[in-house]
Amino acid sequence: MAIEGCSAPELVWDVRAELGEGPVWDAGRACVWFVDIKGRKLHRHDPATGRNDSWDTPDQTGFALPADDGSLICGVRGGLHRFDPGTGRFEMILPVETDRPGNRLNDGYVDPEGGLWFGSMDDAEAARTGALYRWFGGRLERHDDDHGITNGPCLSPDGRTLYHHDTADRTIFAYDHEAGRISNRRPLAIPRKGYPDGPAVDADGALWIGLFHGGGVGRFAPDGTELETLAFPVPTVTKAAFGGDDLKTVYATTAWKGLGAEARAAHPTAGGLFRFTVTTPGLAPNRIRL
Repeated sequence: MAIEGCSAPELVWDVRAELGEGPVWDAGRACVWFVDIKGRKLHRHDPATGRNDSWDTPDQTGFALPADDGSLICGVRGGLHRFDPGTGRFEMILPVETDRPGNRLNDGYVDPEGGLWFGSMDDAEAARTGALYRWFGGRLERHDDDHGITNGPCLSPDGRTLYHHDTADRTIFAYDHEAGRISNRRPLAIPRKGYPDGPAVDADGALWIGLFHGGGVGRFAPDGTELETLAFPVPTVTKAAFGGDDLKTVYATTAWKGLGAEARAAHPTAGGLFRFTVTTPGLAPNRIRL
């Protein structure tokens, strides 16, 4: 299915990530960062030159988000790390969930204050040990618990609603948000097809959600109504992120994890980085305030 005003998804890097995740537009460097969680890689794509770079990560890494000092803060299993793009070095800055050794960190987001939100999950995808955290001003706070597979979060354009997913339950949740605090958790939507993975929000407040085993990116109204799906040539889309100078180019990560040999042969570009263009821009990405 096509979405009016959207171009067809285009493969820009056949990186073949086992579990591509967490694309983010770095406006300062005009590039896209993303990770391969299971492949233990950090990737960077420069759309102007077509150059692609990759680094090994210390362990499974769920996100890599730009900070105000030029580094990236990465959600590595066991804690937050600072990554220096100049040297390629990772440095542990804060242990996370030492009391939950079976967990790893998953998706992340930076709010307008520069606070880092991120989730955790059971690496075996069995226990409900996932939680939602915010790291700001040197303080780490747990804001929600009892999740299977966390994905997101992201904020509405007015900052009053936070969206967060439990992919294991196929549920998109909404919370009331004010000044880095959330309340009133409520189910917002369950996709017609697939599992809701990473979300992004456009300037009109619509949610663009990667549909794992749903074959595309779903567009949802702020009230949870499922509007349309942009079909992809692969079944396992993980997350979309708005980028480019006008924030009208959307980059999407995909995965080959969970596909058998026959499905991988039928979808050889699974795990690639894709892009498409839209008419409504996304929200400008924020940098982590250190």
